[in-house]
Amino acid sequence: MIRIATRGSRQALTQSQFVADRLEATGHRCELVVVDTTGDRTQSANVPLHSIGGQGVFVKEVQQAVLDGRADLAVHSAKDLPTMPTPGLVIGAFTERRSAADALVGRSLVDLPTAATVATGSVRRRAQLGRARPDLEFVELRGNIATRLDKVPDGGSIVMAVAALEVLDLTDRIADVLDPAEFVPAVGQGCVAVECRAGDGRSGDALSVVDHEITRHEVLVERAFLAELGSGCSLPIGAHVDNRRLYTFLANSDTGVTVSDTFELTDGDLDADVETARDVARAALEHVGTLRR
Repeated sequence: MIRIATRGSRQALTQSQFVADRLEATGHRCELVVVDTTGDRTQSANVPLHSIGGQGVFVKEVQQAVLDGRADLAVHSAKDLPTMPTPGLVIGAFTERRSAADALVGRSLVDLPTAATVATGSVRRRAQLGRARPDLEFVELRGNIATRLDKVPDGGSIVMAVAALEVLDLTDRIADVLDPAEFVPAVGQGCVAVECRAGDGRSGDALSVVDHEITRHEVLVERAFLAELGSGCSLPIGAHVDNRRLYTFLANSDTGVTVSDTFELTDGDLDADVETARDVARAALEHVGTLRR
């Protein structure tokens, strides 16, 4: 039996069941172990994500279930997984990525009236949309996906990850898919990461049927960019790899300076591409000023 720790949201359960189904197809029996997380307990539109712990609030308790033996695997949205390794755990698989793009639900970007309200809890999304449309007004958005979809402002929009809507068969709600080359997504967006205990050969071997080589390469490069910045999701940061190109976004909220650029990668040399991502991050930091915390 392989026990899979997961958050209890509909999206998380669907993603975890996908992993379970793939493992069961190769002869493994699986069981989902639902874990309540800090992020899930504070799903309030009035509480910004970065104020309650940032990126790790949706993963720490799920990881702990593996570390203390209640589960063998931990399934996360890769964008929620901090870049600092968790002692005792390794990432055994990155599943094939769905769309990495963001989308507007409500009105499209060009159809939003002057000074329209856009709801999003992401400082990255605010910075990018504000650069494209300085007239927009932003408000916080928290809650599960169903709750967020009920909070589209009158005459405005909310911002959602396309992948989240794909998982739940809700893409009919999309008014506008934002070009990820311009509106650079969060690191790992659209991908699911699966952790197991370090040294657990049985689980590691089982995850080989879930791991997607191309996605692993792309997400590791994106994570190298973020790791070099030494930042979490409280800062406007985006990185996305597609078709051997690295798209990056970095903003200094205090000065308003932003860096958005595109870089060519190799044809499959992970070490070289990771080093490129680190170099790009260091150059971006020099341009916008230090963001290290």
